[in-house]
Amino acid sequence: EDPETAFCTLANREDLNPEEGSIHHCLYQFTHNEKLTETNKLLCDVCTQRHYGPKKDIKSEKKYVYTNAKKQMLISLAPPVLTLHLKRFQQAGFNLRKVNRHIKFPEVIDLAPFCTAKCKNVAAGNTKVLYSLYGVVEHSGTMRSGHYTAYAKMRSMNDRLPDLVLRGQLPPASETEPVKGQWFHISDTHVQAVSASKVLSSQAYLLFYERLL
Repeated sequence: EDPETAFCTLANREDLNPEEGSIHHCLYQFTHNEKLTETNKLLCDVCTQRHYGPKKDIKSEKKYVYTNAKKQMLISLAPPVLTLHLKRFQQAGFNLRKVNRHIKFPEVIDLAPFCTAKCKNVAAGNTKVLYSLYGVVEHSGTMRSGHYTAYAKMRSMNDRLPDLVLRGQLPPASETEPVKGQWFHISDTHVQAVSASKVLSSQAYLLFYERLL
């Protein structure tokens, strides 16, 4: 990667200002720029060879040069279907404890602030990578026992997804609203129609989005 653009994103991250306790904040934290210093320095082959000569001589002498570096996790390929898995547990001493906090998530999410500037599957000039929510998995209970339920959106077929999956073709940049449809709550053999607000208030464990543009 070009060092000048390696840490650039498709849309300006500084304009995001994500709300704490939201999926945007989770993505922002996951993709933030980290500095590797002191005991986290990066082993640099180029620096090592510059100081100690060819690589074949380095292994026998076990001499390595470590340097300060930056690390950032960004999306390099925008997928047709986006699956977000929330970490619903935390370490509490020697035990694991479930996190029951509600994380806000939208019906339409823009991944552009978390994508590389040269993100594949994004048309040149596009500064938005939009996805529409179509499924949520929720877990109730504790780390030892509980029950999984799901919310699914009955909607018209997205004709662009097969083209994206099979041929890598880009969708038209026209739709910015969530895909229209009816939400249902599924718990074992029970299925009930629910509102979008009911879905958005759930304690999501898994989120499923489909590509809009």
